[in-house]
Amino acid sequence: MFEVGATGRFRAFHRMPLQPPPENELHAHDYRVEVVAERESLDERGMVCDLDVLTTCLAGSIDRARDRDLAEVCAAPVVTVEVLAAWIHGRLAAPLRVDGAEFLAVRVWESEDAFGGIRAPL
Repeated sequence: MFEVGATGRFRAFHRMPLQPPPENELHAHDYRVEVVAERESLDERGMVCDLDVLTTCLAGSIDRARDRDLAEVCAAPVVTVEVLAAWIHGRLAAPLRVDGAEFLAVRVWESEDAFGGIRAPL
């Protein structure tokens, strides 16, 4: 598999309602997102997909989530790093599929040593 990727950072807020304080209160994380698009063979351009498409789509998702409550952004009552990764995957899936990517992996880091993610076909 060939791959191309991009990263981004943003601050956003969430709460974990079933956890004890302070996790059940609205609090911020400085998230780091890594996205990797994959394709079994390169297209006629010699690409998995256009990096400009990948970085533009990622930037749009980050801009939509930046400094916001992720429950509102993701339309989910509880937003974990896995839920946030799935939301980002959903926003990038169509444009990357149209541009030729076959799989997309998304990892969302909420600290230097903890992440959640998803890898799924497009």
